[in-house]
Amino acid sequence: MDGDDRKRRFPYKIRNLTTNDIEQYDALLRYAFQVTEQDLTEAGWKDDEMKQSKFPVLERADVLGCYDQEALVSQFAVYPLEMNIYNGVYSIGFITSVSTYPEYSGKGIMSRLMKRSLSRMREKGQTLALLYPYSIPLYRRHGWEIISNKISYIIKDRQIPSEIRVPGSVHRVAWDNEDFTALHTSFARQTHGCLFRNALAWEEYWRWEYDDTMVAVYYNVENKPLGYMVYLIRNDIMHVKEMIYLNREAQKGLWEYIHAHDSMIDEVKGNTYFNEPVAFDMEDGDIKETIRPYIMGRIVDIESFLAQYRCETSEQEVCISITVTDSMLDWNDRTFQVIFRDGRCFVSDRKADYHVAMSVSTLTTLLLGYKTAKQLWRMERIQGDETSVKKLDDVLLHEVPYISDYI
Repeated sequence: MDGDDRKRRFPYKIRNLTTNDIEQYDALLRYAFQVTEQDLTEAGWKDDEMKQSKFPVLERADVLGCYDQEALVSQFAVYPLEMNIYNGVYSIGFITSVSTYPEYSGKGIMSRLMKRSLSRMREKGQTLALLYPYSIPLYRRHGWEIISNKISYIIKDRQIPSEIRVPGSVHRVAWDNEDFTALHTSFARQTHGCLFRNALAWEEYWRWEYDDTMVAVYYNVENKPLGYMVYLIRNDIMHVKEMIYLNREAQKGLWEYIHAHDSMIDEVKGNTYFNEPVAFDMEDGDIKETIRPYIMGRIVDIESFLAQYRCETSEQEVCISITVTDSMLDWNDRTFQVIFRDGRCFVSDRKADYHVAMSVSTLTTLLLGYKTAKQLWRMERIQGDETSVKKLDDVLLHEVPYISDYI
């Protein structure tokens, strides 16, 4: 096929976006996500603040755009972050600003942008990609899979735990308080799946918050910060945006603080990203909880991902052959002979003791801990004999990721 034929089949140009493209970038985002001037005004935005707030993304992220002549018609951004995966710090990319004008959908534009962006991630050593999906089926077709949940709860004032006494105390602090931000870093270091928040992540965290959103930090008797909650009280409801804690004492201390507001509120509404319902830990567990898939992930480079991956230390050395199908990234579309030894794993040429096969999406949710091998095998997402599947579960760690951020 000559150059003219290729141009006729895909008559668009793909290039990097810079801050010079902010006008079209902002316009496409607003159209795709239907953000109106009224929405911005009601949220407290003024003049061009929304547009100006997107400069950091264009400055720090790898943003690809597709142009029809001089008009931006589709865009795909990868923002660099770090993530705790079983106590290893991984360089990852968080996908954001994915948008296309409707009249350009179905032309293969987004698939091209995605593949090129994932290829560039591989070059930068970012072995995992995350995103908040607007369409789970669409992303599944491109090798993504669900890896985390969001649990929302509603607790009536009479159900708030009341018989709690802890030695420490809670203090309200400013949004930029160093104890508050450092606490999240400490939490991320000890929590599988948690993202380390850099400057832009914190900016996005606060972007749509009201001015009367509060931060409360729990301190132990030695004045060491051990947990925090971010909340808003409005219309007799306490809305808990986030509650994290480094130990049980801090968790109990924050619930004691919530109970101190019982005369001011009728109920507590909040979200948690731990893979455990809130109800079980409460004396009156007859509360309303809803669970929904939250973040999807995709391994970008399997071999590099495995080189950093941690596994079960109690198991003896074992080699498992994992045949992976990946229709988008050919370097993943092959068989990996993986040796699991001394809590680490690596790809080798050794003859395997066990054999399984799966898609890259299934491998992603398995290695991130969202589902076990046996669960996926029963769902016919893993092919192989039961002995091989059991051995795979034996060598892997099993903890569902805690992911509370999206960019």
